[in-house]
Amino acid sequence: MFKNNFISTRVDNIKPSPTMEVTSKARELKAAGKDIIGLGAGEPDFDTPSHIKEAAIKAIKDGQTKYTAVDGIPELKKAIINKFNIENNIVYKNSEVSVATGGKQILYNAFQATVNKGDEIIIPSPYWVSYPDMVILAQGSPVFVATKKENNFKVTVDMLEKVINEKTKWIILNSPSNPTGTCYSREELKEIGDFLKKYENILIMTDDIYEKITYENFIFSTMAEVLPELKSRILTVNGVSKAYSMTGWRIGYAGGPEFLIKSMAKIQSQSTSNPTSISQYAALEALTSSNSFLNENNAVFYRRRNLILDLINKSKGLECNAPDGAFYIFPSCEKLIGLRTQAGKIINNSSDFSTYLLEEVGVAVVPGIAFGMENFFRISYATSDEILKEAGSRIKDACSRLN
Repeated sequence: MFKNNFISTRVDNIKPSPTMEVTSKARELKAAGKDIIGLGAGEPDFDTPSHIKEAAIKAIKDGQTKYTAVDGIPELKKAIINKFNIENNIVYKNSEVSVATGGKQILYNAFQATVNKGDEIIIPSPYWVSYPDMVILAQGSPVFVATKKENNFKVTVDMLEKVINEKTKWIILNSPSNPTGTCYSREELKEIGDFLKKYENILIMTDDIYEKITYENFIFSTMAEVLPELKSRILTVNGVSKAYSMTGWRIGYAGGPEFLIKSMAKIQSQSTSNPTSISQYAALEALTSSNSFLNENNAVFYRRRNLILDLINKSKGLECNAPDGAFYIFPSCEKLIGLRTQAGKIINNSSDFSTYLLEEVGVAVVPGIAFGMENFFRISYATSDEILKEAGSRIKDACSRLN
């Protein structure tokens, strides 16, 4: 028998994506004939708009199927530069823009290009599941800052001041947030940015992938827009996956200082090389053509948000803030901890509660511990009203059975 000494310690130190595991388990149970509702996937249920798909078909017919520049075709970089300029009031040059195989690779490249062993990366929790493991793969040390439901899960200057030290290399801000849907206002970003001005050796990563999915007239802002004097230390991350329903196309992009973008391109040249040529032309169409469908999609997300929020907040022991963006809610199940199922099992934590929902009523959610916060769980409402109504009803029923 082979031993695990063939596997690197880097791999042993990380775990598979919990959201992918939940989605995979739900699919397996469905395939086995179980009546399962999956609320784990962070993926819009809308199809990619037809004009974007047609642009990809045209690219194929036009022979755009060869290798491209490692970090993006010039036309797409120009479109990204225009997007940042027009929508975010940030001016980037061609050499300050990177295109990669999804936003995830942008983040991965950035950490690989900058993080040395022992460097610390500040990650507010709850956090997107992949941040810590990407940092660990780069031999860095994640430093978690626990936010509070009462403050809508937002990190503050006081919190940052307690953890910043000479080892700090990055601070990550994700707005709108996965898993909470929390959004930082312009004023909140300015307060954090003003505080960070004196820490000249710290880089700032703003993960804006859900930028275009916001509600109730919330005005999105990003750090490099609010404080342009910090632009030389900020990596502004975005992509087409969420807003444009292009998750499978795998195109993410970022604007940042030239020294960083150049180093990220070097990493990418020795890993995936260029993103898929056809997907790049589809992304070009997404960023340069009409996006009127975004308002229609957001109206649907907003309706679904209110629908599932109402059902969850009417369930025994569950409480949830109303998110300002993205398509997730992050309810607290703290009041159910310690209760017993009808089979006599004690609910000790969010993992127990999530397992209970899956086994008892066939609803798959992601436990809060996957995002670094116990006694919460994440629901993705990127699915139909009918499915959300049924899922909410099942969750309410399951909660009522605990005693």
